[in-house]
Amino acid sequence: MADIFDIVADSTRREILQVLLDAQTNGSGEVSVSQIVLALELSQPTVSKHLKVLRDAGLVRVREEGQHRYYHLDAAPLEEIDDWLLPYLGASEAVTSAAVDAATSIGFGATGLSEGQKDFAASVGKVAAGVSARAAAVASKIKPKQ
Repeated sequence: MADIFDIVADSTRREILQVLLDAQTNGSGEVSVSQIVLALELSQPTVSKHLKVLRDAGLVRVREEGQHRYYHLDAAPLEEIDDWLLPYLGASEAVTSAAVDAATSIGFGATGLSEGQKDFAASVGKVAAGVSARAAAVASKIKPKQ
C-alpha cells in the first residue's frame, strides 16, 4: 500500500477529498462519480483513477447501486498525518506567541485594533481553540514510549 503522504500529495486527490468532506459536512454524505466530475471539471477516467487510489488507501468508501458508484469519506487513515503533524503544531504555537509578543512590544497591541480586526482575531482564537482540543484528543491516544 502506498504511503498516506504520497496519496494526499496529489492536488487532484486532495480536491476530491474536499468534495467528499463538503458532502459529509452538508449532510448528504455521499457523492456520485459524475458529481465529482462536474464539481472539479475533470474527465471521468481521471476522477475514477484517483478514486481507486483513495479507495485502496482506505480514504474513501464506495456504495454500488446498479451502474452508479457513490463515494463517501473515511478520514481514519489521515490520523497518521495528524499524529506526525502534532509536534509541529506545538512549535507553530510557540512561533505565533513570539510574533504576538513582538508585535505588542512595538506598538501593535489590542488597543490599536479596529472592530473588524478584533472580530478576525476572535475568529482565529476560536479556530486555535478547536485545533488545541483536537490536538489534546490525539495526544490522549498516543501511548508513551517505554
